[in-house]
Parts: sequence; C-alpha cells; structure tokens
Amino acid sequence: MKFSVSSSELLKQIQIANGAIGSNPVLPILEDFLFKIEDKKLTIAATDLETSIATTIEVLADDNFSVAVPAKILLDTLKALPQQPITFNVNPENWNIEITSSYGKYKLAGENGEDFPNIPEPDSVDVVKINSKYLLDAINNTVFATSADELRPAMTGVYFQIENDKLTCVATDAHKLVKYSTHHLAGEVSTTFIVPKKALNLLKNALPANDGVTISFNKANAFFAFGGMKLVCRLIDARYPDYNAVIPIDNPNNMTANRSDFQNSLKRIAIYANKTTNQVVFELTDKSLTVSAQDLDFSNEATEQIPCTYNGAPMKIAFNARFLAEMLGVLDSDEVQMEFSSPSRAGILTPVEENSNDRDILMLVMPVMLNN
Repeated sequence: MKFSVSSSELLKQIQIANGAIGSNPVLPILEDFLFKIEDKKLTIAATDLETSIATTIEVLADDNFSVAVPAKILLDTLKALPQQPITFNVNPENWNIEITSSYGKYKLAGENGEDFPNIPEPDSVDVVKINSKYLLDAINNTVFATSADELRPAMTGVYFQIENDKLTCVATDAHKLVKYSTHHLAGEVSTTFIVPKKALNLLKNALPANDGVTISFNKANAFFAFGGMKLVCRLIDARYPDYNAVIPIDNPNNMTANRSDFQNSLKRIAIYANKTTNQVVFELTDKSLTVSAQDLDFSNEATEQIPCTYNGAPMKIAFNARFLAEMLGVLDSDEVQMEFSSPSRAGILTPVEENSNDRDILMLVMPVMLNN
C-alpha cells in the first residue's frame, strides 16, 4: 500500500492538523495523525477527543487504506526536507511505514488506522453560513479576552449568539469584556453556544482570507467546514454570565484619541507601573489626556500627555495598562473612543470607524482602585 505526495503540500496540511494534538494525550494513538486514503484523496486527521481537525488533499495512490502515523517524527522530517515528491510505503502486516525521498529512506512505526478514535460527524444539526473574513474578524477581536480560569468554564470560551442573520460573539475574563456583532450571517436559526478557546485559535490559523464557512452545531458539538478542511469541537456545557448587565448604559464623559498614539503611550508608561497591578492613571480634561504611573517600591514614575477630544467633567480614573494595550492592539481603526461614567465603573472602548455597517465592536475594561 503506497501513495506519493508533494512534501511541502503535506507539511502545510499537517502543520494545521498538528494543533489539535494535545500535550499529554490520554491514549498513545492520539500522538498520531490518521492518514486515510479514498479515491486518490488523502484525509489527514488529528484529535485530542475534544477538538478534531481533518483536511483533505489529492495524492497518487494505488489503494484505499488508513494508517496512523507518528506526528512529531513526521513533522520534523518534512520540515527538514526541501520541496520534492515523497512516497509512503505502508506494510499492512505490521503498519511499518517507509518514506522515500530523493535523499534516502526513513522508516517509522505506524499503527492500524482502524484503532484511531472516530471523529464526530454532523448529526441533527442546525446550519448557518458566513464569509471567513467576518468569522476571522470575530475571533481576532474576542478570543484574547477569554479567561484561563478553569473553575469558571463558561468564560474559557467565546459565547456565540445567533439570531437569523446576526452573529454576536462575546468573551470576558471578568476584568475585560468584548462584544462583536455582524449581520453577515446566512441562516434561519436562533440559538446560543460556547466554543472553546483552543478550537477558535486553531480555526484562526486555518481559515482562508475570503471563503465561505459552513457552521453546523447540535447540543454537543460545533462543526466548521471550509475548503477541504473540517474542524469539530465539543461545546462548553455551562451557562454564560449575563454580560449585558455589566455594560454601563449612561456614560456622559467621552474621549476620542488616535489609537496608535494611545497604545504606544500606554506601553511606555506601563514600564514604570507597579508590576502586580499594572496600574496607569488617566487625568482627563477638555483637550488632553494625562497618562501616569508609579511604582512606589522602586521609586519609578512616568507621565505623558496625549492630545485628545474630551467631552465631560474633568475626571481621574485608573486602569490595568496591560488589558487596555491588548484591546487597542486588536482594533484596527485609526481613532478610538472611550466612554466613562465614574471612576468606579467600567470604561467602554469602541473603534471610530468611517464605515461600521459590517460590524459593531464594544470593549469594556474594569477600572482599578486609585492609589491615594
């Protein structure tokens, strides 16, 4: 049983699939890729039993068969080979694999593909469709705000809210919150589910720039299909917090500033902030924003002034510089707006976009207590 394929094309596909392999697999076979050949098409699959990826490419094959191939040694071999056709010979008696390149031969021990865990198939699913650029935008703007706290599983993923043609994605770690909405969804379904962060990061790396994506989902799993690729993930079975309750409605004070100037200033000032709290203080007046920080333990302090437009009463409020800089880093508008109600209530950050028909982004960051 053998097949031939371009080494660079195979490497590209297995690098995507490799992301699904866990760091401490519960079964030894989960350290492998499943290679399944049907009608001269090779499907490469990898799973950690929670998240699975399958991708398909065309090959020259003499038979239909499946074999489990050790992932790490194959990946390292392909990375070290220049682009060329390579041939896999599989012995069906002991599943040993011999790879032949123009440089020589490499032997590795495979396993029976029949022993590889089954990857869930879409069953009793609802289906919606979206262009990959909007899904990618939604992931990029939300996934960074998820929590790493496994005691609050709902917050370790992104909350998807689907209402016919509208997709809303929400992520929060209780210190910051992002809400992203777009009407570029094709479907007639109203539902909610929580997608784990790992699956979304894999999706982010695999999604093409501009292509149709089919999202199917049932109570247990979500299935993302695009091009010759499928990603399946088990949904987080938990209740998402009522995020609307923490978004302040009445914010009479608002500031508009250049995004990159604001972000760069925060990065510089944060160097002088206390390393535990990362606290930076904003002093807002009608024409300028003064950003300052101090670390009393080391007698470090810094102050900068940024030009801005500010409407509201003079105000002093403190934030975690790392959270704010992270938020500003994912936005791509030239200018941003921040709204405030009081020093003890959350600040709202939004992009100032000339054409915001495509999407609606709201970012919220909790203040930190001002040092006296």
